[in-house]
Parts: sequence; C-alpha cells; structure tokens
Amino acid sequence: MTAGAQLPFLFDHRPAMGQEDFLVAPCNEDAVAWIDAWPAWPGSALCIYGPPGCGKTHLANVWRARSHAAIVPPGALAEKGPADALGRAAACVVDGATAAGETALLHLFNILVERRGHLLLTAEQAPARWDIRLDDLRSRLLAAPSAAIGAPDEGLIGAVMIKLFADRQMNVPQDVVTYLVMRIERSFDCARRVVDLLDRAALSAHRSLSVPLARDVLKNNNIL
Repeated sequence: MTAGAQLPFLFDHRPAMGQEDFLVAPCNEDAVAWIDAWPAWPGSALCIYGPPGCGKTHLANVWRARSHAAIVPPGALAEKGPADALGRAAACVVDGATAAGETALLHLFNILVERRGHLLLTAEQAPARWDIRLDDLRSRLLAAPSAAIGAPDEGLIGAVMIKLFADRQMNVPQDVVTYLVMRIERSFDCARRVVDLLDRAALSAHRSLSVPLARDVLKNNNIL
C-alpha cells in the first residue's frame, strides 16, 4: 500500500459485550451468518474457531446475549459437573473448549440435547484437529457445523481502533490510524493495547494524537 493511502473502514456494527460493537468483515462473516441463523441450527451445537485475538469470545458473547446462554469455563465442567455448571439454562457457551474434560463435555452435550438446547464452542482449531479419545464425543463434534474466523485484515483492525478511540472520546486523525494498522500485530488484543497506551501517553504528555506520538509509543513499548 502506498504512503498516505486511505484504508476502507466501512463495516456493519452489531451490539456485543458491554459498550463494544462487533464489526462484520470478510474474515468473520461465515461465523456471523451461523450466529444469525440461530435457533435454526441443523443440530444442537456449533464450533467457532480461529487464532487468538480474532474475536471468537466477542462473537460468542453476541450469541450469549441473544440466547441467554450460560457461560461455562472449561474448568467448571470438571469442578462443578456439567449439570451444576449449566444450571437451568438451555443454551451454553464453552470458550476454549479444547481445555474441557472429554467426559464432562460429552455429558454437557447430552444434557443440552435432552433440553432441546444449543451449545456454542470456541477453539483455536477446527474440531477435526482436536485430540479426542472418546468416540461418542468425536462423532458429536464432527457432526456439528463449524465456522472459522480468520485473522483480521488491515481494514478491520483500523475500524476497531477507530471505535476504541471513539469509546474514549478521542478524535483520531486518519493518518494515525493508517500508520498504526500498517505496523501493529493484526489482532484485536493488540489493537486494544495500543489504543490504551496512546490514550495514556497523550494524557500524560498533554499531546494530541499524531503520527510522531504513535511512533514514540510503539518504539517505547517494543511494538515496532
């Protein structure tokens, strides 16, 4: 991309966790379509997978808000047991499902099938690549649809940063956003960290957001 080129930052918004918005882009539109299709899923479960920081947890929370699902940490399945961890809910999110015990996860599947409910799993890899020893669990996972979320591209990272700056009531010049997205890691976690660092730096130095300030912040925090 040539210097000074404008990145396209036009994306749909949808409500998500707290005051944040979930931005729909080519890297996540398949997963979003599956979330939008609920409750008309072909089965009781769906797996959303992708690299760290791609927005899996964020999108899972979009679905949780719609379905009134319980969020069950993987460790809680073993500690409390699936029935106690689920409570009376008929929908459930297990974020980071590969860390859950196989027997407990299978039991959770069965409970939700009995309740005619739904289960949303998130992971870094597709279920076909999980190391599953229980045949019944493997068959259930492979029968369930799965949707990948790719790493966000420059346009999506830029849109996310603009939203994060706006949430802090910060006016960010276009050249600053373009500078940042061309240099930082393409993940939402990194975008949030950089916005926080810039906010703190601008307040501390009583400076407006600018490319020189962004350059200093990235260098001082070993991000460049």
